[in-house]
Amino acid sequence: KEALKRSKNLVTIRLVQLLGASAMRDWTARFGFDVQRQPDNLTLALGTGSTTPLQLAGAYGVLANGGHLLPSTVIRRVATASGAVVFEAPAHVPDDANQVTSARNAFLTDTLLQEVTRAGTAARAQATLKRPDLYGKTGTTNDVVDAWFAGFQPGLVAVVWIGYDEPRSLGSHASGGSLALPAWIAFMGK
Repeated sequence: KEALKRSKNLVTIRLVQLLGASAMRDWTARFGFDVQRQPDNLTLALGTGSTTPLQLAGAYGVLANGGHLLPSTVIRRVATASGAVVFEAPAHVPDDANQVTSARNAFLTDTLLQEVTRAGTAARAQATLKRPDLYGKTGTTNDVVDAWFAGFQPGLVAVVWIGYDEPRSLGSHASGGSLALPAWIAFMGK
């Protein structure tokens, strides 16, 4: 718990080493990641694979939905100025067909991610928004090329990515906690 909360990655690396990088790589597909874009080595534990914010939101959605992989909804509803609904996304219901991990495993992971927002690298989330039902994880790539915060509260998953179209460093003092987390907090505050 302490390792994840403080982004001490050695524990995660040991876990991938114990379970096997290939098996963990294959496991990522259950959460909606493209296996071909994930490394088949221990760096997988550090998040060195490639993903999109939408794929990451879908994976966090599994945790928010008790272990069910549901299609992401980018636009829930479109209405005219007078209130007439032009489009409404279909509701997706968790069932056995979309259960990719047990509710127990999702709950345990949620508990760890809640600790990150309570007292870890994203503690500013619960402190600012004054609510304990926030879950998430900061992320910063080598040379601070990308800064991430992925998280959720009941009913909504949101991912913030900050970086350049042409990869380059965001600066030596930048991180997921200093750049992406404040944007996530501002969004979730609404």
